[in-house]
Amino acid sequence: MHELLKRAAGFLGRLKSPEGWRFRFWWPEEWWRKAALVALYVLVPVLLIDLLFPPPIHRGDVISGVVMDRRGAVMRIFPVEDGKWRMRAHLDQIDPDFIEALLAYEDKRFREHGGVDFLALARAGGSMVSAGQIVSGGSTITMQTARLLEPRPRNIFSKIIETFRAWQLERRLSKDEILELYLTMAPYGGNLEGVRAASWAYFGREPDNLSPDQIAMLIALPQSPEARRPDLRPEAAIVARERVLMRLAEEGIFAADLARESAEYPAPKRKDFPQLAWHASEEALGRASSPDNIRTTLDMNLQREIEAIALRAAGPTRDGVQTAIMVVDIATREVRAAAGSANRASLGGWIDLTNRPRSPGSTLKPFIYGLAFDDGVAAPDTRIADTPRRYASYRPDNFDRTFRGDVTVSEALQHSLNIPAVSALDAVGAQRFAAALAFAGADLSMPLAADDDAGLAIALGGMGMTVRDIALLYAALGDGGRALPLNWLQEERQADRVKKTPATQIMSAQSARQIVDILAQAPAPDGRMPAMLTQEAPVIAAKTGTSYGFRDAWAAATGNGYAVVVWIGRADSGPRPGVTGRDAALPTLFDVYDAIGRVLPARSSGPSLREEVAGTHTPPSALARFDRENTPPQIFFPPDGGEVWRDNEHTSFVLSAQGRGKLAWYVDGKPLARNVAGDTVWRPSDAGFYEVQVVDEAGRTTKARVRVMSPD
Repeated sequence: MHELLKRAAGFLGRLKSPEGWRFRFWWPEEWWRKAALVALYVLVPVLLIDLLFPPPIHRGDVISGVVMDRRGAVMRIFPVEDGKWRMRAHLDQIDPDFIEALLAYEDKRFREHGGVDFLALARAGGSMVSAGQIVSGGSTITMQTARLLEPRPRNIFSKIIETFRAWQLERRLSKDEILELYLTMAPYGGNLEGVRAASWAYFGREPDNLSPDQIAMLIALPQSPEARRPDLRPEAAIVARERVLMRLAEEGIFAADLARESAEYPAPKRKDFPQLAWHASEEALGRASSPDNIRTTLDMNLQREIEAIALRAAGPTRDGVQTAIMVVDIATREVRAAAGSANRASLGGWIDLTNRPRSPGSTLKPFIYGLAFDDGVAAPDTRIADTPRRYASYRPDNFDRTFRGDVTVSEALQHSLNIPAVSALDAVGAQRFAAALAFAGADLSMPLAADDDAGLAIALGGMGMTVRDIALLYAALGDGGRALPLNWLQEERQADRVKKTPATQIMSAQSARQIVDILAQAPAPDGRMPAMLTQEAPVIAAKTGTSYGFRDAWAAATGNGYAVVVWIGRADSGPRPGVTGRDAALPTLFDVYDAIGRVLPARSSGPSLREEVAGTHTPPSALARFDRENTPPQIFFPPDGGEVWRDNEHTSFVLSAQGRGKLAWYVDGKPLARNVAGDTVWRPSDAGFYEVQVVDEAGRTTKARVRVMSPD
């Protein structure tokens, strides 16, 4: 190394030749070589240390989560792990007058120096000698930032390290980045760090528009944060603020009379940080790629209304009743409001009950009938029997223990009759129905029994689903049967636009419109006029549900472009005898729609519900009377409109369907044979489109259009 440095110094010494780089130095050649050698001996180790021991800039990345609504209004701020409030500072979101005053007071030559202001250090040293004590530290904002990243005892050795760290920071960051890092980590007393946290704690808002007294307070506090805390030592805070105001007046930042007036204001009191959308904010924080300024799809004004409605619906805290509500914009699938509980003081209030599986009661019946409409086994006017019936070991009963004989499917759905719904599910197939919901994105938390008869209980709530699942399904119902994931963040919505996430069709658009029509004509809750009789009232297609033992009261609806779900119950699943979805949840759902009408614009993802209810569309032809024996076979594989992959010419597929008696299979009109195991096996000859057909013993037929894909 020594020899290498000598050679480098010799090379530098030869640069004085006019024939080389045309440099000419006035000092002797030997002196130049020695100076170059010494410089290299110093420079190389410094650069090596800088490379091996970089400043811990990453410590400034540990910041509080800041959750905002869709317009950028802060709803909730999360502390970091050590309980401190530390929000990332952005210069473009901070009052420029504050930045100007801060630099004038703390570091006038911040934009010019390289991290260390030697003039300020010399002045500080002279003041210390003349006064016999430290009067001013002479530290630049860059040096203070280095100290915040690595706190050390205040001594000369620490000052040397801070000087080196300041040089390192200047090499790696721009001036604005250094200033933002300082304003993120500057101490403001107690568990407050950074100018944004201090502004929220003492002024209740962002530091984007500050008065002179607020600017002076935010400059004074970091110099001695504990001794000047406004909430504990208001007198000391006022004195320090006045000193800063007078200094800034001398610098010409503030007018003298304005500074004197501002000095008379009382010290600010500490305020609570925003805590709106408690559970939804946690969901957003968990989904976001960064905790800094998380922009959600929520609407703050609607969120406030929803939380107030949830609190009223739950009633007294001592009863332990909770409410969960969700509002989804059907056009975008954006969650506009979500209340995970009514209050945190009651049992289970800290749990996000929009994400806990509960029995959905009868809320799934519209989707059972929608699939039955698609299959052609029923239509709104089809007559269906509401009489006692047993399905193997399962015997359903109506909620009121009475039977109405023959009713239309529309009447059965509007009055939530259980036996017709189970009959329709028997025709559709419980496993197929569960698969359709799962493909749509709903999480069926309670496993089905092995036999299909026991699975029929899902028509009456025999599985676990969350408020979010129900919201996803009812948003699909209001969008022609198209199911899409819910969006909680603006970045999720933007990602969906880029990826163009495909929708899952739960039912056909025509069947979805028919179901919406039926629900829109269901009886309104007590005290509400039917929407068709009130011109300005929203037409709401709603369905209620009550789980076994009165444990869960539900109401779900689609209308005016929004899907709403309300759940009321106890977090511990305790029963509430006599409390039904119609009595408890449905009035709350209508209150939510009233709030939507006040806060959000009305939307419609398709023809207006009033037009639908008026009968502007023609229902498809279907059986005049529902008869399980006349149900055509249902193809499980291959699915209609699906794609299957053919790896090579020997690839074969086992076809699967549910139907009465022995089934016969055809592909493009050609019959298929069974293998020794009794399965029908299809070996496509090539890639392309095929029509697969299954026929039962009675001649009932179902077809599926399938595309065979090949790697070639």
